[in-house]
Amino acid sequence: MKKILLIAASALVAISAAAQPKFAHVNFSELVQLSPEADKARATMAASSKEAQETYQAMVDEFNTKYSQYEAKANTWTAAIRDSKTKEIQEIQQRIQEFGQTVDAELQQQQQTLMAPIVKKAQDTVKDLAKQGGYVYVFDVGSLMYYDDTQSTDLTPLARKALGIADDRTLESLQAELQAQQQGQTTAAN
Repeated sequence: MKKILLIAASALVAISAAAQPKFAHVNFSELVQLSPEADKARATMAASSKEAQETYQAMVDEFNTKYSQYEAKANTWTAAIRDSKTKEIQEIQQRIQEFGQTVDAELQQQQQTLMAPIVKKAQDTVKDLAKQGGYVYVFDVGSLMYYDDTQSTDLTPLARKALGIADDRTLESLQAELQAQQQGQTTAAN
């Protein structure tokens, strides 16, 4: 009788242990930001942003030139010329304003378009790893207030490997790279 109870108790413990769901967590932002595709997307966005800034600056320079000319010569012009030059300056101001609004929206759209496949690839990778590991839930540590990493498996290293992210690459090293690029652009502009 004792043997039967012992076997039944052991079976019950084994069944309850096997029935517990497996949990995992991942740093999704790290996966997206550090992926090689994200580097390419950032380079494309930086080039587009630079082109937009150069175009904007050319428009502002045109405005400043026309406005300086207007201020210097307005007193010598007839009323018709002065009105024409005033309208011309106002049209340039309007174009600058419209360009700023349009280009901001286009750059945001470009970022979303470039990042969407990167996010999807990271999601698919995490989903595949979760299925392979038999995990019921995978949580993003960026949106959790608390998690106990002793009761959850970190899938980030496996996902990093699957996405081709170098082991030594971190969000901190990415931040340093971006700051160095920013400083290089600032230095080149001066």
